[in-house]
Amino acid sequence: MQAKKLNLNTFLATFFGIGFMPKMPGTWGSLAAYGLYLLLPAAWFMGSNLPFSLPLFLLFCLFAVFVSGKAEATLGHDSGHIVIDEVCGYFVSVMWLPHNWLIGLYGFILFRVFDIAKPFPINRSQRLPRGWGVVADDILAGIYASVLLLILLKIYPKFFGL
Repeated sequence: MQAKKLNLNTFLATFFGIGFMPKMPGTWGSLAAYGLYLLLPAAWFMGSNLPFSLPLFLLFCLFAVFVSGKAEATLGHDSGHIVIDEVCGYFVSVMWLPHNWLIGLYGFILFRVFDIAKPFPINRSQRLPRGWGVVADDILAGIYASVLLLILLKIYPKFFGL
């Protein structure tokens, strides 16, 4: 990690420096999000707490857009070091689903697949200006992963340990 690149915005956009890991920073950022998911209470993802957790999550995503846009000035356009967007996208993939380690793991895998493959319109969303393009593609990858998880959950819930 180069000291000249470290400031408050880059520290936050790299999710506390995780994005500076030498290989696969997006995967490390997503893995950190999975670890955070395992630590959070299940009630945050479904049921009566959604009116609290959903606005909190949306604020986090707006914050991610802001710090990503600021960090791009130092790290470059849509730098691979910026991984706060992976955290947002991962949580989209598991929001509104039962909270368990298997769903979290499958959410991680599917989110990474869609984030890397970038099917339409994910690939085009990166063209949005400033931090919006950084975060939008991961939000869409998270939506794709979530929809697939919801379908699989309806077809075969035992696959998820339910």
